[in-house]
Amino acid sequence: MSSLKPDSQYPINLLELDRAGLEALFISWGEPRFRATQLLQWVHQRDVRDFAQMSNLAKTLRARLAAETCIEEPRELLCQDSLDGTQKWLLQLDDGNCIETVYIPEAERGTLCISSQVGCPIDCDFCATAEQGFSRNLTVAEIISQVRVARRALGPDAITNVVLMGMGEPLLNLKSVVPACNLMTDDLAYAFAPRRVTLSTSGVVPAMDKFGQQSAVSLAISLHATRDDIRDRLVPLNRKYPLAELMAACRRYPLGSRRRITFEYIMLDGVNDDPVYARELARMVRDIPCKVNLIPFNPYAGARYQRSPQARIDAFRDELNARGIVTITRRPRGEDIDAACGQLAGRVQDRTGRKTIPIQAG
Repeated sequence: MSSLKPDSQYPINLLELDRAGLEALFISWGEPRFRATQLLQWVHQRDVRDFAQMSNLAKTLRARLAAETCIEEPRELLCQDSLDGTQKWLLQLDDGNCIETVYIPEAERGTLCISSQVGCPIDCDFCATAEQGFSRNLTVAEIISQVRVARRALGPDAITNVVLMGMGEPLLNLKSVVPACNLMTDDLAYAFAPRRVTLSTSGVVPAMDKFGQQSAVSLAISLHATRDDIRDRLVPLNRKYPLAELMAACRRYPLGSRRRITFEYIMLDGVNDDPVYARELARMVRDIPCKVNLIPFNPYAGARYQRSPQARIDAFRDELNARGIVTITRRPRGEDIDAACGQLAGRVQDRTGRKTIPIQAG
């Protein structure tokens, strides 16, 4: 849950608080707990930001909310439209950093890809986000505001799924990610079914265990290799949590009835796309309720890899399907505006020392 520290400074950004956090606030004010549900509806369901319009709250409470709280979001700098209908927003945070959010429309769903950090510390070798370094974790307000900005632009029914697959490693920001997921799945806020919200991780094993006890949203694993020597290069986190540990964490991850873990596997020409790796992958995940998403590599300036030929991607898929592993190939979307998987850049004031010049978006 998100909560207030005793030394919290006013104004309190209400977007930082999930239902439990709002209840704690109102109780500390001597107000009944149900005020939290009323405020959730005004702020998140109805997108009302003027406290004077919150008609079922007492005037004295509205006055206190106006004096001691606020509803503040990142500033929208740019919205780009792809030829395939994909949209990308560049949002500026209070400290000058920028993050990117992407909406991907499909025939039966509309998926919003949101960020959880400014940049990313994982440093995956094939990812544009890693090229820019890392600045900080996003706050709850900065995470949930991405949903708010997109819903405001697209309409409340356009977004059917939310994936935390944008900039950053979500499990390194549990303090903000858990309450943000709570808001997304709260019936009085955004009302997404937990299965329609997916968190993607590179495999921070201790945080996977913790998250599985705190949230019921879906889990995706950025796998990308079946051997430690290859994954050590592609996903350096593997050196700390190698494949055996990661697979053990997946096996003990609490899954509800008919729920599955998604394994994401980027297809890199001559690196991890040989059919032998498909057979190894099938053996690796055969006792885990799962599906596999094959992701054709999306190039970006300075990338060291190439996309696997389509015939090799198809052969890899067929090997997995033949062994009973449900496998689909994700169709690249938004490449013309650098909105495809692995291309998000934003603008980051890097604190890692890896880069000295911020990378501009797009």
